[in-house]
Amino acid sequence: MTQSEIDAIRALLASKPRPVGWDERRRRIDEVGAVWPVADDIKLDPVDLGGVPGEWSIAPGSDVSRVLMFFHGGGYCSGSICSHRRLVTEAGRAARRRTLAVGYKLAPEHPFPAALDDALLAWRFLRNQGVTSDRVAIGGDSAGGGLTVALINQLREVWKEQPACAWLLSPWTDLTMSGATLAGKDADDPLIHKAYLRELADAYLPAGMDRKDPRVSPLYADLHGLPPTLIQVGSAETLLADATRFAAAAGAADVAVTLEVWPRMIHAWPMWNARLELGRRALLRAGSFIRDHR
Repeated sequence: MTQSEIDAIRALLASKPRPVGWDERRRRIDEVGAVWPVADDIKLDPVDLGGVPGEWSIAPGSDVSRVLMFFHGGGYCSGSICSHRRLVTEAGRAARRRTLAVGYKLAPEHPFPAALDDALLAWRFLRNQGVTSDRVAIGGDSAGGGLTVALINQLREVWKEQPACAWLLSPWTDLTMSGATLAGKDADDPLIHKAYLRELADAYLPAGMDRKDPRVSPLYADLHGLPPTLIQVGSAETLLADATRFAAAAGAADVAVTLEVWPRMIHAWPMWNARLELGRRALLRAGSFIRDHR
C-alpha cells in the first residue's frame, strides 16, 4: 500500500462538511460507504427476517450452507445495509460463505433494546432456516461490533448456544467513553470523536440506564465462554482502546482472541476496500479466520 491510498480515503471523508442531524448523517454514511459499487459477480437478495430487513449476498464459489451474519456500524443511529454492502459482500467472498446483512432499527426513533431485539430476531430467522449455530459466524463494525458481542452473550445466557466465531472490526465496546485513546488519537481520527460518541450514546440509551450495562458496553460483560474472536482495529482510531481493552478482557476470560492493530488505518477502513489495499488484506485475514473456525 502507498500512503496515498489512505490519504485519498481521508480526503473523501473530508470532502464535505460534517453532517448535522440524523437524516443528514444517515445520507452521508450511505454516500461514503457506497461510493464504490458492489462487484458485478455478487448476487444480492433482499429478505424479511420476521419484520427486520435483511439482505443475502453470495460470491461465486461460496458455501451456501455457511453464513456470516453482519451488523453494520453507525453508532446505533445511522448506517444501513446500503452503506456497508461493499464491505459485507467482500467479507463473504473472503470467508467463502454467503452473508446476511441485518438492517436493525436505529435510535433515536428506536432506542435500546430495539437493535438487540432485532439481532435476536435475525438469529432466530437463521436457526429457523435450518442453519446450525456451528455454521454461523457473527461480525460487525463499530457499534455493530458491540452489538455482535451483546447478541452472543444473550445467546449463551438464554439459548445456551453460540456461533462458531466472532469478527469485530473497530468495535465500540464501552459506552462510558473511558478509553484513553478517545483523547490520545483525537487529532488522528477523521471520523470518531468523543463528543459525537456521547451524542450517539445519549440517543441510543434510555434515560438513567447504566452505561456499563453489558448489553450496551460488552467491555464490562462476563466474557467467559465467548467463541474464538478476531478483533481488527486501526492505529489511527479514537476507539483503539475499546478494541485493545476488550481483547485483554476476553483473553483474561480464557477466550481464544486474536487482536490485529493495523498501522495508520482509520475507523472501519475495510469499508473502502475497492481502493485500499490494506482494506482488502484485512478482509482476507478475517475471511481466513472465519474459515478456520467453521
